[in-house]
Amino acid sequence: MLTIQDFKALKTKEQFINLLKAKQPEEHFKDILNTLTYEKELKMLQAELVDLQQWVAKHNKRVCVIFEGRDAAGKGSAIRRFIEHLNPRSMRVVALTKPTDVEKGQWYFRRYIKEMPNPGEIVFFDRSWYNRAVVEPVMGFCNEEEYDKFMVQVPEFEHMLYEDGVDLIKFWFSISKEEQIRRFNSRLQSPLKRWKFSPVDQEGQKRWDDYTNYKEQMFSKTHTTFSPWIIIKTNEKKEARLESMRYVLSKFKYENKGNSGIELFPDPNIAQRYHRLVKQID
Repeated sequence: MLTIQDFKALKTKEQFINLLKAKQPEEHFKDILNTLTYEKELKMLQAELVDLQQWVAKHNKRVCVIFEGRDAAGKGSAIRRFIEHLNPRSMRVVALTKPTDVEKGQWYFRRYIKEMPNPGEIVFFDRSWYNRAVVEPVMGFCNEEEYDKFMVQVPEFEHMLYEDGVDLIKFWFSISKEEQIRRFNSRLQSPLKRWKFSPVDQEGQKRWDDYTNYKEQMFSKTHTTFSPWIIIKTNEKKEARLESMRYVLSKFKYENKGNSGIELFPDPNIAQRYHRLVKQID
């Protein structure tokens, strides 16, 4: 354990790290070092995101980033790191609740069209229209006709967005069954996280194979050249956050790109473009 005297004697970061190495068990020291490295890289990537946002606003770009994946895959926590230092005037997070009775009678995509980015804006979707591709059919929230119609229309819908100048990035946050259970248990044990756990989450574990089947159909029918799926392995949350940020930054040629000195190309072992032969953890 570090003492007050230890801290008083420290003058540099290097001295602090060397002291930790001498006084902490090796495994604990590695965890601390990894956290320090993560915090440093996160700060640098967030600085790059600020530059990206300024470029988007200056040139009236429209950027839409959607986060999909099973429950507890880390979508919300990743979005929070994305937006932490962004200007809220030209950025939004969209997390829609279940549709109203009026919305149920409208064209499915209408409620999402209203949330599309305006010129100069970045919008982050915490779940999106792809609810109808996986969650809704698995849980019985839509019928077969509604599902089939969606699967036919969604590539056309996204092609219209592409032709209209919207930059659409689609993330699938991939988590293993074992890690999902561990995170569910963690939520139940924490009074601050218990609200995140719902009966739908519990059913998701029971219907794991059904989710997998619909997920694979979604990939095969909606992964296109103009709107590809990017799979992020999220068993390690911190890696997933950093690599998803890198992917977004790598897609644009904004002013001052790379000034932070951080690597902007994602690790292909963590962030992968969907391919039928790619082995997935979920």
